[in-house]
Amino acid sequence: MNPGELLERSLAYALGGVAAVPRAGLGRPTPCARWDLRELLQHLDDSLDALYEGVAEGRVGLCPVAPAADPVCAFRARAGALLGAWAAVSAAPPAPAVGDRSLDLGLLAAVGALEIAVHGWDVTQACGRPRPIPSALAAELLPLAPVVVADADRGVRFADPVAAPAGAGPGDLLLAFLGRGPQPRFLSGAAPVRLP
Repeated sequence: MNPGELLERSLAYALGGVAAVPRAGLGRPTPCARWDLRELLQHLDDSLDALYEGVAEGRVGLCPVAPAADPVCAFRARAGALLGAWAAVSAAPPAPAVGDRSLDLGLLAAVGALEIAVHGWDVTQACGRPRPIPSALAAELLPLAPVVVADADRGVRFADPVAAPAGAGPGDLLLAFLGRGPQPRFLSGAAPVRLP
């Protein structure tokens, strides 16, 4: 897995979803129960800011960015800045710090790719224009999910896993593990997805 490529592919997918955001529909509900579309885009903007700080400055601050007047434009601008910062440091990657802890830059990029792709999917759902996470991208993100999401995160940062339909591909398995999916919340006879 090339973390920079994974990050770039996740951003490309999310940018495609953000292109469908209606200017007058920022109050729409999202699969993230506590956030409407504006709040979800603000969270994505904050995530991109943290990733940019880690890549460009070698340190991730713990303060969120101020809400942007135009969250779609802010997301696009930050996505471009993040890709530029990654290109600038990929030859000699620093070890960024989050608070007082150092973190591998590749791991930071991979975790960011997971966050961006899944919330990109959330955006497409909120806009009523669902687009599946590309299978190849989801297959690479799937092994990261259980490393990033612990049981203690459930109910706080992530929903409980839901059942995936029989024969589900990597995208549906990833979404089900993270408590999302186009299927009903509970499928009779199916168990929630638990990844190794």
